[in-house]
Amino acid sequence: MTLKDWQSNGWLQDHRTSPSEIRQLVDAAKSDLQNAATKGLSAAWSFNIAYNAALHLCNLALAAEGYRATRDNKHYRTIAALELILGDKAGDLVAFLDHCRTMRHDITYEGVDRVSRAEADELIKAVRELQALVVAWLKRTHPDLK
Repeated sequence: MTLKDWQSNGWLQDHRTSPSEIRQLVDAAKSDLQNAATKGLSAAWSFNIAYNAALHLCNLALAAEGYRATRDNKHYRTIAALELILGDKAGDLVAFLDHCRTMRHDITYEGVDRVSRAEADELIKAVRELQALVVAWLKRTHPDLK
């Protein structure tokens, strides 16, 4: 499938981005990553903040391609679209982020606080990898937006 196919299915809608929006998303992800690594935060809160940073980066990639996810399954689509944008090299990262999406849902909406410090740190590490991938991709494919 392609992003156009996803749009035809109603999963994505057109979005016109700007360098300003892209910079805001880059900065928000960077700030969230720094905050997620703050000593003294609970593992669940660090995990939640790191997850938010990942969403900023996934939204950035979608926006740069001219889309945004529609309301239904928005987080799922935002994360899953990353593989369509970055290709197979993002596959394992996308699968891990989707797993984290489910965990984050349980933490936020079900009141389940079952995230270990190791899991939070693993997500922070993965989001740093995602950040490097997305920023390099953006410079290579959309230099006008950087």
